[in-house]
Amino acid sequence: MAIYHFSIQILSRKKQQNTIAAAAYRSGERLIDERTNEPKDYKRKVEPITHILAPVHAPQWVYNRQQLWNEVEKKEKQWNAQLAREMNIALPKELTHQEQEKLAIEFCEEVFVKDGMVADLSIHRDDEENPHFHVMLTMRPFQLDGTWGSKQVKVKEIVNGKQQVRGVHTTDWNTKEKLIYWRKQWANYANRALERNRCPERITHLSNTDRGLETLPT
Repeated sequence: MAIYHFSIQILSRKKQQNTIAAAAYRSGERLIDERTNEPKDYKRKVEPITHILAPVHAPQWVYNRQQLWNEVEKKEKQWNAQLAREMNIALPKELTHQEQEKLAIEFCEEVFVKDGMVADLSIHRDDEENPHFHVMLTMRPFQLDGTWGSKQVKVKEIVNGKQQVRGVHTTDWNTKEKLIYWRKQWANYANRALERNRCPERITHLSNTDRGLETLPT
């Protein structure tokens, strides 16, 4: 039966993570880390289905996976920089491969790309009982001229009679409310796809506790 799985993590330099290695592992594509000239190559038993989806004002080079993530690594200068957001999402087994791919693309385009992110999508079917996709998302927006935007802007304010400067996020991508929205939207998109294909199964982003159920999740 269809299951709900939606996990998220932030790839960061503080955790000694590297987006080129992460993208190579998820896509099965051989990529070069241009800072070290080191190849990242992880062959998979079943070749992933991959797509790069981007806003219309993003530069053309974002569609080159190696250039995309090398540009991210170059842009982020801080030792503890957040590099990418990554999600692991289960696909309904009840759908065909084509239907699963269409669902993953539609969800990423309408939920992430329309909000300004570049989405690097990889569908994994190494285990037919566990079809799922990974999506790596850029952390900073692009400006209308195709250049990188800022994650934060500095705002001056007066606190207790003293001027202070604080950072204000330029997007709401890091908020708890946005995460809840993404989780709910995945359930909505998956359930519509199941309904279109006359499948009776449905999934929910709500926990058993939120649903008033006393049974333990499986």
